[in-house]
Amino acid sequence: MLETIKNAWKVPELRKKILFTFFVIIVFRIGSVIPVPFVDPEMVRQLAEAGSNEFFGYLSILTGGGLEYGAIFAMSVTPYINSSIIIQLLSVAIKPLERLAQQGEEGRKKIAQITRYTTVILALIQGIAYFFYLKNNNCLSVSGGTLVFAAFVIVLCFTAGSALVMWLGEQIDVKGIGNGISILLFAGIISRGPNAFAALYYNWNLGTTNKFAVIGIVIAFILIVAFIVWMTNAERRIPIQYAKRVVGNKQYGGQNTHIPIKVNMSGVLPVIFASSILMLPTMLLSFEFLVKPGTSLYKFLGLFSTQGTFYAILYFILIIAFAYFYTTIQYNPVEMANNLRKNGGAIPGIRPGKTTSDFISKILSRITLMGALFLSVIAILPIFIGNLGGMNISIGGTSVLIMVGVALDTVQNLESQMMMRHYKGFLD
Repeated sequence: MLETIKNAWKVPELRKKILFTFFVIIVFRIGSVIPVPFVDPEMVRQLAEAGSNEFFGYLSILTGGGLEYGAIFAMSVTPYINSSIIIQLLSVAIKPLERLAQQGEEGRKKIAQITRYTTVILALIQGIAYFFYLKNNNCLSVSGGTLVFAAFVIVLCFTAGSALVMWLGEQIDVKGIGNGISILLFAGIISRGPNAFAALYYNWNLGTTNKFAVIGIVIAFILIVAFIVWMTNAERRIPIQYAKRVVGNKQYGGQNTHIPIKVNMSGVLPVIFASSILMLPTMLLSFEFLVKPGTSLYKFLGLFSTQGTFYAILYFILIIAFAYFYTTIQYNPVEMANNLRKNGGAIPGIRPGKTTSDFISKILSRITLMGALFLSVIAILPIFIGNLGGMNISIGGTSVLIMVGVALDTVQNLESQMMMRHYKGFLD
């Protein structure tokens, strides 16, 4: 990876893209520590250190601590991620959106526009919810008569901050390297690294038992990273043989090739989608005016604790479900079989047409299951390790998956762009 970055730095055009990406990340990090007006940063920090709310602890990891400062970018990329989930789900259920998704580049632009509007709406809702959370925990520096004005300013700043983060991510897509939203999400998680090392150092000094736990966590982290890299690069190759064709005095076809199918073809999206949905119950717990402590609903929502067994089981199931959902959207076995037949290609030993599509569908199903099980195990493993070691690292698996996945995607993006620029010409 370092060699790839070093080689990319030597290409002037890629160097500009890398510098632009770093510039956007710096702007994002600055906006994640500038508090909005009428918010007391010290009170918010003390509230975050208390660690009483798992939902805001989860958001704090994804936003790089912006939530702990009551910052302009406190919502970070979470509204955009949630809006993407909603629009992708609706694209399957609502026919007009499904037709838009099938209209090529023009349709994708319209869906992207709808996603932007949905992001702003969700950012507004989350901004209002966060305002009430701050108000109920005495984190506002507001005098009696200015509460309504303060509420307007705070919610407007949070909403505008989310819209700006979305725009920054799109600028990385156009002028930078990699997927913009993923890069910002990666930057937010990485910024929590010093806090994670500080927590490990603190537990190391507590006693012999904790030292063994820390050593186990470090070893597990290294092994998990290596396993993620290995599984991400793993693929199943379906052999393809093209028939020979004679056109004039020339012969075409006859060569053997393959269709590569990634074992983890959905990346980290199922993990992000599943964790976002499972955080909704804990979000409701933070609003005592909606859910009163001691009620049946409060006890039920308490089952969704990120350190609980019920959460781990549901998390496992949802990751598998979203992995299959993503594969269904991305791959159409019938279309793949028809394209092979049109181009004179066939899978050895498999008849063209429906038999080929059934074979591809069976391969996709098995590969998706392997990739989904891989994601699920990595995501829930820290929950059990944390419970054994007495430390709350339940979100650690999600964070590691996102970090490694985004890093690998960005490096692959760099490599593909370098290959395009180093392609040998006709006279070379």
